[in-house]
Formats: sequence, C-alpha cells, structure tokens
Amino acid sequence: MRKMLTAAAAAVALSFVGSLAAQAQGVQISVTHWGSQLYGLPYAVAMEKGFFKEAGIEVSGVLTSKGGGTTVRNVFASDFPYGEVALPAAVAAAAEGFDLRIIHAGTVAHSNIWMTKLDSPIKTVNDIKGRRIGFTSPRSVSQTTMFMILDKLGLKRDEVTLVSTGAIGAGFTALESGGVDATLASEPQASMYAGKYRIAFAAADILPPVTQTVGVTTPEFLKKEPKKLAALIAGRAKAVEWSYANLEEAGKILSKAYGLDEKIAISAVRNMAATKFWGRGDMDVAPMNEMIKGLKLVDAIKGDPDWNKLIDRSLLPADLRS
Repeated sequence: MRKMLTAAAAAVALSFVGSLAAQAQGVQISVTHWGSQLYGLPYAVAMEKGFFKEAGIEVSGVLTSKGGGTTVRNVFASDFPYGEVALPAAVAAAAEGFDLRIIHAGTVAHSNIWMTKLDSPIKTVNDIKGRRIGFTSPRSVSQTTMFMILDKLGLKRDEVTLVSTGAIGAGFTALESGGVDATLASEPQASMYAGKYRIAFAAADILPPVTQTVGVTTPEFLKKEPKKLAALIAGRAKAVEWSYANLEEAGKILSKAYGLDEKIAISAVRNMAATKFWGRGDMDVAPMNEMIKGLKLVDAIKGDPDWNKLIDRSLLPADLRS
C-alpha cells in the first residue's frame, strides 16, 4: 500500500513538474519570413523587453517559413494556432475553405524595394520602360506590387519585361549577370548591399499604404484562449511603439534575434521605420483593399473577401478597435 502511495505521489510530482516546465517554456508562434525580413521585429523586441510576459503570456520561440500558404498551414497545424502571415495568403486560405479570423493588422506599408547597379540608367521608377525588372514568383506580392506600379505609371504590361528570378538572392545573381536591369530587394538586403548596388525605386514612395501582413487564428482558438491572444496583440503593439521611439536599440535587438551585423540591422530598422512599416494592430480596411486590388491584377483572387466574416476586432486594445 505504501509503495502504491509513493508511486502515486511520484506521479503527481512529475505531473506538477511537467506542468511548471510547460509554463516556463511558453508558447511558440509563427511569423512569416522570421530571420530574413523585418516583419518579425515587433516579436523580437517584445520577447527581449518582456512585453509579452508583462501582458500575460510567455513566448518561447518563433516558427517561420518562406511565407505564403506555408505559414498559414503552420498556424493551423500548431498547438498554439496563431501567426502573422501575408494578407494574400490569409485571403487565399479563407477562399480555399480554411476557417480563420484576422485578429490584428501587422505591417501596413510596402516593403518591396528594387535595386540596380551603381552605373544603371534607371535613376527613378520613371526609367523602367523597356527594361527588365525582376520579381520573385508568379502571383507573389512582388509581382502584384509591380503590376500596381505599372498601373500607377500608366504603362502597359508589354512596355516592361517582368522576370521571375525566384528567391531574392537569385535576383541579385541575375542582376550581376545582366539578366535583369533591376531586382527585388527588401530590408535587410537593401542595407546589406548598400555601396555595391543602389535603390532604383521603392514601392512605399509610389503606391498608397497597403496591409502586407495580418495576425490570424482559428475561431475555435479565439474562443478558447482570448486572453492569451489579446496578450500577444498587446505585447506586440507595445513593442511597435517602443521600437519607433528607440530605433537604434531596436536594431540591436533585431541583430541579436536574426544573427545580423549590428550596423546593417540598425540601418534596416531605420529605413523601414521611415515608411511607418509596422502597425500597432488596428485594422483599416482601405489598405487591405489596396492589396486585394493588386491580387486581382495578377489573377490571384476573384471577387472581394467578406471582411465582416474574416475580421474580428474583439481582442484589440480599446483604442485600436474603431
């Protein structure tokens, strides 16, 4: 009998220790292009500065992918189904039958930049007629953005040759070999290549604001864990505010989280902050619709999303709900 009690006590103790370990470990979330593009800055800052913990949730790590539908699938497969994903991927997933909710906006300005050689005749976006311009892949955000730029300039599709180069790194290889006259970049790539190449034009200087990424979850998880999700949103929002007020320190945090050279990370943060890239989470439908217009240009979507169904503002801080 005593042995049985001892075994039972040991089991309870192990269960308790396991529970404490799980609490200490925290949750893992998904963020598109974590480690390679700057969508993840607020999460890096919130983890480093303790803003998530202060809001009521422990975040132990970030899962990532190359973006698109992969990030959305990661969210649905996770034990903690939350992630910041590309708005086009969220809309496409909803159209394919994934039942999801957009619970906050993420980045709210164009991140796409096109770089060219130092001696290139492309001085501004007005010089792209008759040139070969690189983008990543068909129906990508970069192709969408280029189509929007062409429309803005009043150029026909056949007046500029758009070249799919694949990954951003491959685009620079194509630029160096003469396969394209300008190629897609973003940050931190623009800061990495400063001096070797120069910026030809940036989408944020040409087009209206656009929602690039959004935070998503499932309706079931929203009902099950509203406090944890609200804490994530609040921690991220505080990190955005703090980052704009402390750009150099935010760059140092990004450097640590991404394994970037510190000077490059600080430059990248400063450059994206100038475009007001990161939003606190409030959801304005107008810049979301700008993205939808672009998606229609590349035949990536038909019809308009039902924002009333997809958007749930209930977890936003009170000042961001309107």
